[in-house]
Amino acid sequence: MKYFILTFWLLLPAFVANAADYYVDPAHGSPSGDGSIVSPWKSLQQVVDSGLIESREWESLPYEPGKKLVDKNPGAPVKAGDTIWLRTGYYGELNITNYYNKGLIIIAAIQGADARFRKVLIRSSSNWTLRGLHVDPEFGNGDKPGTLVDLDYHNFRGPIHDITIEDCVIESTGDSSSWSKQDWNDLSCNGITVDGTNMTIRGNILRNVNFGISVNASHSLIDHNTIENFAGDGMRGLGDYTVFQFNIVKNCYDVNDNHDDGFQSWSVGKDGVGTGEVKGIVLRGNMIINYEDPKQPLRGPLQGIGCFDGMFVDWVVENNIIIVDHYHGITLLGAGNCRIVNNTVLDPDDQSPGPAWIMIGDHKNGTPSTGCIVRNNLVSKMNTQAGDGVEVDHNMVIDDPDKFFIDPGNYDLHLKKGSPAIDSGSPDSAPSEDIEGITRPQGDGYDIGAYEYHASNGDTDTDSDTDTDSDTDTDSDTDTDSDTDIDSDIDNDSDIDIDTDNDTDTDINTHDTTSDAGCGCAWSGGKAPVTSMTLILVFALTAYAGRRKNGRQ
Repeated sequence: MKYFILTFWLLLPAFVANAADYYVDPAHGSPSGDGSIVSPWKSLQQVVDSGLIESREWESLPYEPGKKLVDKNPGAPVKAGDTIWLRTGYYGELNITNYYNKGLIIIAAIQGADARFRKVLIRSSSNWTLRGLHVDPEFGNGDKPGTLVDLDYHNFRGPIHDITIEDCVIESTGDSSSWSKQDWNDLSCNGITVDGTNMTIRGNILRNVNFGISVNASHSLIDHNTIENFAGDGMRGLGDYTVFQFNIVKNCYDVNDNHDDGFQSWSVGKDGVGTGEVKGIVLRGNMIINYEDPKQPLRGPLQGIGCFDGMFVDWVVENNIIIVDHYHGITLLGAGNCRIVNNTVLDPDDQSPGPAWIMIGDHKNGTPSTGCIVRNNLVSKMNTQAGDGVEVDHNMVIDDPDKFFIDPGNYDLHLKKGSPAIDSGSPDSAPSEDIEGITRPQGDGYDIGAYEYHASNGDTDTDSDTDTDSDTDTDSDTDTDSDTDIDSDIDNDSDIDIDTDNDTDTDINTHDTTSDAGCGCAWSGGKAPVTSMTLILVFALTAYAGRRKNGRQ
């Protein structure tokens, strides 16, 4: 054993040599610094532009499939596995273009630091994580950015993949309370635009934006973000096999002719909008709220999940909370093998447009929807009829919100004791957990809606004597005019097979993105066993890391 320990400690520097820390400090750094904790660099953009990051780039431009990546800035101090730490200060605009790292490089604000940026662009690059940045154009001078964080596939410079943006604050302004309608149109920026493959947008707060998170990327993860105060669509999903989960979209401002959606998608084929397919989207555990304050200025109607120009194929829409005063709570026009299960859709008022419904209908060109399921949903109105291609069962219309929910006036839609939705659902195709991770079922049967009633609701009695009559309203006077506003230069050809040979530090399983055989965002089915060697390695690495001051040892 002693020989093993000796060998382990002799080899330890080789394990840790590939992970160094560097520092940037706009207030106290120097252009001639070495990036150490005592001599930080002054400018992050200077680090990028001065060749201080070892990476890769295409052998020649324009990019074409089949071209090879070659070394860029060989021998530079910052390498794959390193972290660039940011101290408090103003960093201006960040532009990272043509940096295909061999492994992950992290740019992160030091805990408690306010690393302020005006705009961020990552173009034709891979294996980057940006964490804890604060992006607001009011920090500096210049024209209003169209998009605050732009992750860009570029036809000339090449694709983008394996980028993570997490725990950032992204806003057009810190306070929009005094904005007029014209101010919203003149001053609000788009939040995050995402091209590429295997992209992760996680844990960010977006405030006072036009469009929130617009995703052309495939095989990606949009997770636990908050989009608060927006004037366009909260989220858009145009790429295949992407998961949108546990995001909050709230407080829509009606300031122009855009029809606003909490989430919107449409297909683009060779003959234009509505002539293609969007495949494998998962919408899970999201909360879309039209408004929190009924007296909010510039308040207008918001469509919940509005998808009008299919086809939409192999979608899962489950455990979402939709609170909107529009007809379209959840609408898919032109759907194949989609399931809408255990959602709660509430219209907060009795005014037109509304009430908010769930609907699966034919494509605008008349193509029928097939192989779809609408089940276990609580909804203000059901506008989907069972028939060829669509199963509709175990849904319940909310005739009196106070009968179903703990506090519907304040949007607490947990089921109350005695709610007719308790134990009234079907286990078939139902998610195994509710929106809060509570295991289904908790009582004698599965509950209807996004929440499963359980003891911590305040009462352990789940015997509800439930009336299971779904009272389905199938009125079909549908408003299906989507008035879709589309940026015509969207390039969504992201199915590029690139040998990345790296670990991207995302919570999704990457695979060949040219395959249509499944979603790259599937969660791992288990954890690797912890061995004694693993524990020793973790302990030794932790002890050794504590001895490092900074830089490579």
